[in-house]
Amino acid sequence: MPLTKLRILTDRMTGAERRFGLRTLVAVSSLPLFGVVAAFGLAPDTNTLNITPETVTQAIALPALASASTPGPFERETAIQPGDTLASALSRLNIDDLEIQRLMATGTVRKLASGIRPGKRIQATTTLEGELLAIQFERTGAPALKVSRDGESFVAEESSELLETRVVMRSGRILSSLYGATDSAGIPDSIANQLAETFSTSLDFRGDLRRGDTFSVIYTVDYRNGEPVAAGKLLAAEFVNAGKPYRAVLFRDASGRESYYTPEGESLKKGFLRSPLEFSRVTSSFSNSRKHPVYGFHRAHTGVDFGAPTGTRVKATGDATVVFAGRRGGYGNLVILRHPNGYETYYAHLSKFAPGTRAGRSVSQGDVIAYVGSTGASTGPHLHYEVRIAGKPQNPMAIKLPGSPPLSTAQRSQFLEQTRDWSDKLALLRGTNLAALD
Repeated sequence: MPLTKLRILTDRMTGAERRFGLRTLVAVSSLPLFGVVAAFGLAPDTNTLNITPETVTQAIALPALASASTPGPFERETAIQPGDTLASALSRLNIDDLEIQRLMATGTVRKLASGIRPGKRIQATTTLEGELLAIQFERTGAPALKVSRDGESFVAEESSELLETRVVMRSGRILSSLYGATDSAGIPDSIANQLAETFSTSLDFRGDLRRGDTFSVIYTVDYRNGEPVAAGKLLAAEFVNAGKPYRAVLFRDASGRESYYTPEGESLKKGFLRSPLEFSRVTSSFSNSRKHPVYGFHRAHTGVDFGAPTGTRVKATGDATVVFAGRRGGYGNLVILRHPNGYETYYAHLSKFAPGTRAGRSVSQGDVIAYVGSTGASTGPHLHYEVRIAGKPQNPMAIKLPGSPPLSTAQRSQFLEQTRDWSDKLALLRGTNLAALD
């Protein structure tokens, strides 16, 4: 046989052997699998028709239930609001009026009442009927004060909980709104409110914000046993709006009064805030002739209307004394403030007054005096705001706002020493563009 034919025949046989070997291997390896399938297929059917149901009863021990007639104590909490008295804050905790009187008769609590600060928390333990069992007051720079019932009176003692205050530094960038940016940067709303209020005489946060504006804040956070419990106070801030920087540092004078200044010592506090609302929009401007939306005829509009939801906080635009708080004709619920420089400001169509807002009471710039509503001659919730000088209405958005007196020579030296560290830290945030420093 020729060598070529022999090689072809050998190759064909080798290929056949390879195919046979592969088929054999597959068949052999498949046997266990088919065996398992066959085993399942050959399992005998089970006849369930002749099984007799059997009922089994077993006693199960249940945990003892608390008696509905003897409910346990209730834990309630509130925070001091601007304009609060200690008694008004306690009343929000559903504590019986007689219990509040007994508590206020305690010497330590009576002393505490004169120094309460907005933002501090009060925690109370009461019965269902409002009987006070214990109450705890948060204090600045001191352990919480715990007051416990002792018969018909109360005993006060300092809490053993460890309190500390830490300084936090954060920065952010405006993409859509101030609160959206502060939320993204992990900054509490209370600090965002202080930031907006601090720069409210220099910036209009309703219309001046620009995408890409940046800000840095330095503030305190209160910790209890290593856990954050409340945001504290804005110590310093910088806001860069359309490329222009605005800076503020907190200064406490020798008498304990606090206010914000530029790092150079110029007061940021004007005689008046431009707006009594933190965030709103002007819905009707000052005018000598405007068609009244309710009465239908033209007459002077002696103020500015700010559109805002019912319940929005209304702030005193300057230090003043309340001369009227009540109902007056088309104004509806009205507050009138008289300021030291002879100005008067009107706040109308209010839904309600803040606790303590009454004739004769002194208020400071920024204090909450009432809440937006739609009382009187009004077609919807808004605040009607007037500024009167010598009894004559002026355009609140156009008049020149009086400034605050400058620092004295002695105060200026103290100011620079006290605020230098905050100014340096603002420069650090600005230079390194840090998102957060705890």
